[in-house]
Amino acid sequence: MKETVTKQLQDLQDHLRFINTEINEPIKLSETCLMVLEKSIIKLKSFIIRYKFKNQQEEIYFFKILKPQFISHLIYYNRIYKIEINKPQGGGKALRKYYNNELSSLKLYFDENLDFYKYYRTNSEFLDHKYFVRGNHDIKLNIDSSYFDADHRFSTSHSYQIANIISNDQVV
Repeated sequence: MKETVTKQLQDLQDHLRFINTEINEPIKLSETCLMVLEKSIIKLKSFIIRYKFKNQQEEIYFFKILKPQFISHLIYYNRIYKIEINKPQGGGKALRKYYNNELSSLKLYFDENLDFYKYYRTNSEFLDHKYFVRGNHDIKLNIDSSYFDADHRFSTSHSYQIANIISNDQVV
């Protein structure tokens, strides 16, 4: 599993790098990358739904390390797309205010998820069996609402939050 998914991730990242060298306009770049990402994630999901993890550690590795790298790109390009299409046409002050508001929303997400940020940033593992194993979610562990609408064959309670952290690091 690890080799197959890592190869797919490397191919995806190479493709995204190529697109970034070819397209300079942020809206078109984001749209193109989002289409590529959608296809890649559909392929990944299909593979994982059919795959039987060898053990809990392999499942944790996928949902904690591998999957968030795919999803973080999706979140990043979607965020850039939204920022660009909503960007005001005004001068420097209006743009500065707009970008500061965007940064404030990223900080708010950080503040609301501080405990999990600390867990992730310190490479903690003691809750991995709750955060990154399908079907083991704990309602008391600050679950993002999107989890309840997700396909639980391809999601855990916190894999999306790691992807969001990675994406926020790229934006800032």
